Amino acid sequence: MVRRQLFQIFVLCLVLFGLAFALAPWFAFRALKANARDQDVAGLAEMVDLRAVRASLRDQVEEPGQPAPAPGEAVDIWRDPLGAMRRALEPFAEPLAPLTPAPARLEPYLTAAGLYDLTRGYIPGTAPPEPPPPQGLARITAALSEPWPALRFWGVNRVRFAVHPPEQPGEVMVFTFQRTDLFQWKLVHVRLPDTAPV
Repeated sequence: MVRRQLFQIFVLCLVLFGLAFALAPWFAFRALKANARDQDVAGLAEMVDLRAVRASLRDQVEEPGQPAPAPGEAVDIWRDPLGAMRRALEPFAEPLAPLTPAPARLEPYLTAAGLYDLTRGYIPGTAPPEPPPPQGLARITAALSEPWPALRFWGVNRVRFAVHPPEQPGEVMVFTFQRTDLFQWKLVHVRLPDTAPV
């Protein structure tokens, strides 16, 4: 009898472990969104690999007043020598990312407000204002009924989520999280929608 109860407890523990293991990326996304909404910079520092996210956005966000090069197209040193030199030297600044400010074109994407807009599916600065949060028990039900991000890929060490604004389902933004510990995940890549106004 005792042996059977121990076996049932062991199976229950395995099931709970499996659920926690599988749901950890979704909770990481929701924690990232909550930290960004509440301007929790320390929490964001634990959940976002700024160097990797900055590198992922570098080629997607164009310099103000200059068209971004097409994917796979190199910057022409003869037409834009300064732009070519800047693009060639930017990767060397990545190891110093905590010490050097982000390029001006990327700054709005790497702030807490910008990350919050991204997790809602909007380009930073284009999100509509949120209604004031409800009070009392309605606040708990509103938090539980928030839409979850759509799963795009689930792997043992990497997960991708898709998010879009409610009114524009075609403008999908993809977030890639990488496992750093058994239940810890970190944002390492953001892919903006192809039609994003950058």
